Amino acid sequence: QLQLVESGGGLVQPGGSLRLSCAASGLILDYYVIGWFRQAPGKEREGVSCISSSGRSTNYADSVKGRFTISRDNAKNTVYLQMNSLKPEDTAVYYCAAALSFSCVPTDAYNYWGQGTQVTVSS
Repeated sequence: QLQLVESGGGLVQPGGSLRLSCAASGLILDYYVIGWFRQAPGKEREGVSCISSSGRSTNYADSVKGRFTISRDNAKNTVYLQMNSLKPEDTAVYYCAAALSFSCVPTDAYNYWGQGTQVTVSS
């Protein structure tokens, strides 16, 4: 059974860091592009970052460029999102998703989604 499980969320002060993990099972991650998304209360889901199946290509939302870094370890079937210089506006539930593709795809092309992990940035 294909499953994506996010972890690493929590409460952090502004300016702090967190590293989210997205562990995949039931699929060979090498063939999938992985995206990170977030949804804050009362707001629509937004794309944060994506990484190609090889890891050679990455995309970031303007709001997180220079602060977030996406990476993957296909041998561990895991994708990471390193989040630095966190701001209160980064508070949201963060989701990872997978699409059978070599390169990043539109949001509606992602077939598999995790349950999400809460990130709260507050003093």
